[in-house]
Amino acid sequence: MVRGLGIVRTVAGRSFFVARAPLAFALVVAIPASAQIPAAQRLAPTAPEPNGTAAAPQAAPPVKERFLIDRFPSQPSLPPSFTIPIGPLGFSVPGPIYLGARNTMASLDFLDENRLLFTFHIPGLLHRDLADSNESDERRIRAVVLTLPQGAVEAEATWTLHDRVRYLWPLLNGRFLLRDRNHLLEGGASLALKPFLDFPGALLSLDLDPAQHFLVTNSREPAANPTITDDGASSSQPQLTPGEVSRSSTASATIATDQDSALENSRPDLVVRILRRDTGEVMLVSRVRTTVHLPINSTGYLENLRGQRMEWMLNLNYFTGGTKMLGRVESTCAPDDNFISEQEILVTACGPSGESKLVAMTTGGRTLWISQTPSTEVWPQIVVAANGSRLAWETLDTTHNVDAFAPIDAEDVKEQSVTVFDAGSGDIALVSPVSPILDVGGNVALSPSGRRVALLNAGAIQVFELPPPPPLPGAASAHP
Repeated sequence: MVRGLGIVRTVAGRSFFVARAPLAFALVVAIPASAQIPAAQRLAPTAPEPNGTAAAPQAAPPVKERFLIDRFPSQPSLPPSFTIPIGPLGFSVPGPIYLGARNTMASLDFLDENRLLFTFHIPGLLHRDLADSNESDERRIRAVVLTLPQGAVEAEATWTLHDRVRYLWPLLNGRFLLRDRNHLLEGGASLALKPFLDFPGALLSLDLDPAQHFLVTNSREPAANPTITDDGASSSQPQLTPGEVSRSSTASATIATDQDSALENSRPDLVVRILRRDTGEVMLVSRVRTTVHLPINSTGYLENLRGQRMEWMLNLNYFTGGTKMLGRVESTCAPDDNFISEQEILVTACGPSGESKLVAMTTGGRTLWISQTPSTEVWPQIVVAANGSRLAWETLDTTHNVDAFAPIDAEDVKEQSVTVFDAGSGDIALVSPVSPILDVGGNVALSPSGRRVALLNAGAIQVFELPPPPPLPGAASAHP
């Protein structure tokens, strides 16, 4: 239990102290030829083993593990190049009551190298549902597009949304996706919105592959709906309106999480899909019992396979068939995997005292760097530059180690900090506090080139200009 901050919460399968919820799963997917990525967009092929499985990578010299210091920074390690005050934009600091509630209060994203999109919750009177007099989740979000370095407001808008979770995802082309319940809308620098996709139920999460060819979504759809069978097939597909997400799929899929064995006789209410972003075509659909974080790139998806004791094996499964074991990681929890770019993966594992261990490796199986964070850093958030050259690791910094025997109260959260890594080398480019504390992030942004970092800190948007990042790992092997 977590005193003051409520019960242990799990985000992307990982609670904020040692006992993290497992996310090992099995996925069987066959993408039809008509839906595959063109060969020109894939990586160079690797010769498979006789049984059709790609060969495991050759052993490489061990990579030295680095340790992040546990001293809390009071000032950024570099002076900001320029700042934009946020008070005049209408931003007000969320009250302490929100700490631990995991509400998304703001978002900060680069549209391009010289424009920032800043959105934030506007405080106001609580709305109530007239049907049952309960408090409504309706809220207003103010959005402004700021030109750099002056900070002039280029466009502004106010949106009405109906829940408290993440609502905005940046796209590679200076556009963004906005979510409201089961609706996805697309917008750009003018902040004009147009309908994009409508889901049959509330959209709970959304992820994109590095090239943003695909969307991976989790949605809540009542099990009584007869149009999705247990294996993901559609029994009676109704006529769709433009932009409505299909319940059927062109690929069969079975996904099983570690929670399934305890709930074998109940039918899951959650649905996971892989969709083409350009057309909305559903490539995979399956019912699941818990939201699934499914890391994918344009060639396949990752899964963690249990080994002996604390060992986990990272496996890359190709959409065209076949697999490749990339490496092994020791972890007391199911590791959390994320594609930083088409060729690089960041694995977040758990140490015995609750500390996070970051392992960067290529899709060819080569470990690039390892970094261990202090056990006083909890609730990590990851932000990645569009070109994959840099990543930001943001955490809440606490006054003591956090585990099942030493939970935290709100007063134990000392501050929030961010560390910006060069993705190719693991070198640290910037360390800084951020304020106010936003426990689900939204206060850190990296420009598409990775050359600029924007932080909400000390009553302003602070923008840092960094030297060019080192080159990314070269093209890695892929299954033909």
